This record gives sequence, structure tokens and C-alpha cells, in this order.
Amino acid sequence: MAATTHTVTNQPPPLVGYDVFSADHALTEAVERHLPLELLDEVRGELSKLGTTAGSAQAQEWGFLANENPPKLRTHDRYGHRIDHVDFHPAWHRLLGHAVTNGLTNAWGRPGGHVRRAAGFLVWTQTEAGHGCPLSMTHAAVPALRTDPALAAEWEPKLTSQVYEGEELRTAAEKGGVLFGMGMTEKQGGSDVRANTTAATPLDAEGEYVLTGHKWFCSAPMSDAFLVLAQAPGGVTCFLVPRVLADGSRNVFRIQRLKDKLGNRSNASSEVEFEGTWARRVGEEGRGVRTIIEMVAATRVDCVIGSAALMRQAVAQAVHHAAYRSAFGGVLLEKPLMRNVLADLALESEAATTLAMRLAAAYDSGSEQDQAFLRLAVPAAKYWVTKRCTPTTAEALECLGGNGYVEESGMPRLLRESPLNSIWEGSGNVQALDVLRALQREPYALNAFLEEVGQARGADHRLDGAIKDLLTDLADLDGIEARARRLVERMALVLQGSLLVRWAPAAVADAFCASRLGGDWGTAFGTLPHTLDLGAVVERARAVV
Repeated sequence: MAATTHTVTNQPPPLVGYDVFSADHALTEAVERHLPLELLDEVRGELSKLGTTAGSAQAQEWGFLANENPPKLRTHDRYGHRIDHVDFHPAWHRLLGHAVTNGLTNAWGRPGGHVRRAAGFLVWTQTEAGHGCPLSMTHAAVPALRTDPALAAEWEPKLTSQVYEGEELRTAAEKGGVLFGMGMTEKQGGSDVRANTTAATPLDAEGEYVLTGHKWFCSAPMSDAFLVLAQAPGGVTCFLVPRVLADGSRNVFRIQRLKDKLGNRSNASSEVEFEGTWARRVGEEGRGVRTIIEMVAATRVDCVIGSAALMRQAVAQAVHHAAYRSAFGGVLLEKPLMRNVLADLALESEAATTLAMRLAAAYDSGSEQDQAFLRLAVPAAKYWVTKRCTPTTAEALECLGGNGYVEESGMPRLLRESPLNSIWEGSGNVQALDVLRALQREPYALNAFLEEVGQARGADHRLDGAIKDLLTDLADLDGIEARARRLVERMALVLQGSLLVRWAPAAVADAFCASRLGGDWGTAFGTLPHTLDLGAVVERARAVV
């Protein structure tokens, strides 16, 4: 018999076999708050079922496999024919297929659709974030296509379908459901899409063009169709580019290579070339940015939701580890300093989730007030929440120590993913400038934003003080570009504070206002005032198996 060299002790069990939705108090309460009473039982059942699958060993294995086996590009078949095909591991298809069949591309045509879809997106992408890209763009293509009623009638039923057809390319008419991608960025312009050089030449048929040019970042190239920007005779215009034409032939869509990325490894991001590529105009010539901006706004909300999902999973893993790991004579969760770190992380996660779900609820409401509110709230939230994702994830990883630094823990994958949403759909400066543009051109948006945060006035003196300081900042917009980031950060924090004061437990709201708004905070996580009820904050964030 072989000698036993050691016995494994003091190692936390894996966080597996739990309901990701029901274990998240901030999320479950947001769903109850923002959905009509008559929908609650149905939606809670849907989300709990999805959450149970997300927390299963099987789904976690799919996430690992999809990332360990990234997509591969095949430009030609064995005979030399150009095919431009991307191969994905079966685990990717299981993740994406499960998401589609559970309605994560179907928000626009059902009651409470954005709230239920946002909650599902936040739950399911905790298994693996990369496949959230095609989900997001397919969902977000709907409002852009609605600028052309004929195109919307043709494509929207396929976009919102809960049928997943896999990667086989066929005409849209032959498929029960489709996926959409997007291509705006070009190598010479980046975020400055008005500098795009891809040319669109009109054909004889109304609304039809051929494109010649490139896209430096084209996400999800295996999709059935894409919304792209190109220079038409009348200026930058939005176009729909299908992979397969109506007669069954392949459109010219040359995938040059797949990007080798820091994270998001399971998702295919590509460089593509157009050469005589058939396209259908969406909206008017010269108004491409205005046409596609609703798609961009919806994907920006998904950046907020996706970052909230990453933070939630990172924090859940950190609290779970600390609940089982002992050091220096006691369980880590009970150590005052570790409790301070975990509570600080939990505040960041809950504030992100609460804000993300408020944005989704504003989409569902459809009121003029909420639409005006979104004009400022979306870029401000996208700026701040996505930027908080990386430090939050990094600190959560550190809570696991060396165990968190190894790949089996899953924490390195979360950390590599964490910067993406801050870059995608416009980096921080783009969001800050978008806020300034709205402030200068759309005063009704500021009124709606201030009315939203003002709903909590008088409930916390630190929030009141922060609102007063924000109003002082907003009173002088001359030369504001250089301080735009500071202004947008303050707007996001005041909005988060208002939402938490109104809806979160007192311990959470008190800790957030004391640290983020009252200034009683250090420059690293774990520097909350020690007099706060930190135990209650941490316990609320714990995912109990």
C-alpha cells in the first residue's frame, strides 16, 4: 500500500450545484421591483430554472471547454474554394443555444421583456462571458432595423426567435432563428466612425448597394447578417449585410483573421474585407450613425449588465471561499479585515446590478421621461460600471490567494474578461464625451436624470451633499471636456447612491453612501468605516449552496 503523504484539509468546496438567480438577493429583488405582479411567478420560475442550470457542474464545464478550445478560422476548403468558416467547440453551441432558447435575444416583443432578459443575461453569462457578444448584438439589432418597417418585418421575427440553428449558413427564410453581428470600426478610424473609408455604391434597385472596404473589428463573424457603416454618396450610412443571399449563394464576406485577444477567448472577433459585397440600406443615406445608435445604446446597456455579471460571480466566489477557508485561528469570513474587503466588493457588485436593472426597466417603461433618463444614464453607467469591473475582479481573485491565481479556479478567466466591456462600444472617453454632448444638446435629459436621483433626496445627508456638489459641477460647462471623467463618475455614483438608498437594505445603502459619497473610504478595497454593519452586507452577498 502506498504511503499517504498528506491529507487535503481546509480547502473550500467548489461553488457548484446552486441556483445563480435565487442566490443573488440584489437581482431577485430588482426583478420583483420592476416587473408587474402578474408576471412575477412566471418569470421567477424561468430565471430560477436558468439559474440552476448556470450553477450546475455541466454548465461550468461548458464554460471551461469553450475557452480552452477557442474558435478556428477556415478560409478555404480542401479543394481551394473560399468558405470563410469559423469552427466552434460544441460547448460554445451548448452555451449559445441554451441562451437563445431561454429568450436572451427576445426582449422587444413580450411584457417586461427587457427586465426578464437582462436578469437572464446577468445570470447566464456568469457561466461564460464570450458568447454574450452575439446574444447582445442580435438583441440590439432590433431597434436599428425598426427604422425600416419592411426590413423589420422580414428579420425581427428571426432575431427574437427562441430557436437556435447553430453555425450552418442558409438563407434567413430557411432558418427558424438568426444571429446578427456588427461592423463599425476600421483600422484608420477606431471610434471615429465618420472617418470610415468603406465605400457603398448604389445599384439600380432601390435600397441596394455594393460595399468595398474593410472592418478592423467585426464581432461574431459566424452570424447570419451584420449591420455595418459605409460611405454612401450621401455620407455615412447603415447597411444590412447578409452572409447568404436570397438565391442561396454566398455573399462576399472575407474573414481575414481572428483576433488573438487578452480575454473573451471563446468568442470570434475578426477582420473582414468587402469586395462587391451586396448590402441593403437601413434608414436614410447620410444618417447611418443616427440609425445604428439605438443598437449601440442597447449593447452599451449589455456592457453594464455583463460587467455586473462578472463582478457578481467574482464576489460570489470570494465570499464562498472565505466562508470555508480558515487561517490564523478562524474562518476568514469572520475576520474583521477580510469582512471589510468582502463587504466593499459586495457594495460594488450590488450597486452595479441595481443600476443595470434600472436601465432595463426604463427600456420596458417606454415613457418619455425614462427615454430621456436613459440618454444620460446609459453612457454614465457604461463609463463607471465597466471601469469598476477590473479592480473588483482583481481584488476578489486576491481573496482566494494562490488558489485564485490558478486557472482551475476560474478567477483568471474572469479577470481577463473584465476590461472588455469598458472598451467595447466606445471606451471611457467616448462615453464621457457622449454625456457632455447630451448635456449641451438635450436639456430634457438632464432634467430626467436629476428627477431620478432626486427621488431619494432627504433620505441620506451624504447623498444630499453629493447631489449638491453635482449641481455645482453642472452649473459650469465651459471648458468641461478636461474634467468630463470626473463629472461622469460623480453622476454615476450619485445615481447608484439614489437607487440603493431607495431600494437596498439599510446596511448596504449606509455603507455605500459613507464610502462612495461621503468620502470615508481609502484608495483600495477593504477601507470601509469599521463602524458599519459589514457582516450584514457580506452575508447578503453570499451564494449559499
